[in-house]
Amino acid sequence: MEDLKGLILSGGAGTRLRPITHTSAKQLVPVANKPVLFYGIEALVEAGIREIGVIIAPETGEEIRHAAGDGSDFGASITYIEQEAPLGLAHALLTAEEYLGQSPFVMYLGDNLLRDGITDLVEVFRRSEPDALILLTRVDDPSSYGVAELNGERVIRLVEKPKDPPSDLALVGVYMFTPSIFEAAHSIEPSGRGELEITDAIDSLIATDRRVESHIVKGWWKDTGKLEDMLEANRLVLEDIKPRIDGELDSESRVEGRVAIEKGARLERTVVRGPAIIGADTQLTDSYIGPYTAIDRDVVIIGSEVEHSIVLAGSSIRNLHARMEASLLGKNVSLSRSEGMPKTLRFLVGDNADISIP
Repeated sequence: MEDLKGLILSGGAGTRLRPITHTSAKQLVPVANKPVLFYGIEALVEAGIREIGVIIAPETGEEIRHAAGDGSDFGASITYIEQEAPLGLAHALLTAEEYLGQSPFVMYLGDNLLRDGITDLVEVFRRSEPDALILLTRVDDPSSYGVAELNGERVIRLVEKPKDPPSDLALVGVYMFTPSIFEAAHSIEPSGRGELEITDAIDSLIATDRRVESHIVKGWWKDTGKLEDMLEANRLVLEDIKPRIDGELDSESRVEGRVAIEKGARLERTVVRGPAIIGADTQLTDSYIGPYTAIDRDVVIIGSEVEHSIVLAGSSIRNLHARMEASLLGKNVSLSRSEGMPKTLRFLVGDNADISIP
């Protein structure tokens, strides 16, 4: 099999993560202080894929171009391909047909995370040379996903969000195709929601006796489209963090467990209990940072407790007097508390907000 190309889809509107995604692409929201999109690029590069096309939307494309650049920071070459409207995964694939040409390729949804990457899966695809290789994972609620029906490892049918699921095997957001997928995608009609569905295109391959194989993902997989999924992905990534202290701690501060503290960060009379990451030039004073928390760069936290949360760059949290948990704060948010009874606080806050808690 000739060299594979990569195709990362980063055009979705991110409606389930609003208000964060009113001002930022959902694929750039960080998990453990790294944009979700970067995990996908790194997974492709680790699998030996250096030519990567990134599908972007007109609204957020410039931000994604600025963040990922030409790909050289990742050891890749990135080409940006604009999709005029979010008209389905198969439509995005057809938008990239000229770029992909006759190369086999990996299609990776830009808001997905796979713990173990795709290197082994790409090797299976190279060796077996099917027309398509789809990744599957067992889920508790298959009616919420695209679901596969198998005969051995061969896929015989795909059903999108079935009321009566034929299995508990859901499609993971990574697909491997030969160019035969383009003919299949051209042959389908828009679904009831007006989109060209990738499940219909794969079903068209199956209907024309093309070989569609499956691989069941053993490690965790996360679609980071919702707040709870972002927080869970953050938790899972932090589980594997390598402890390091490149910042400064005063004599009354302490770090417990797996914690990464970036250069320029300073802790005064503060406890950080890992797994956690503290970004560069962040200042933590008289505070407690609990497990599964990612604090980005240039954040100020004073007299507050934060746990199981994600705080984006430039934000400040002052004197909350109640623990903030299971929250996602956007960039440059100012959060403070006036007098009143302590309460548990939970937030999904967009960029540049200024909140005072009574």
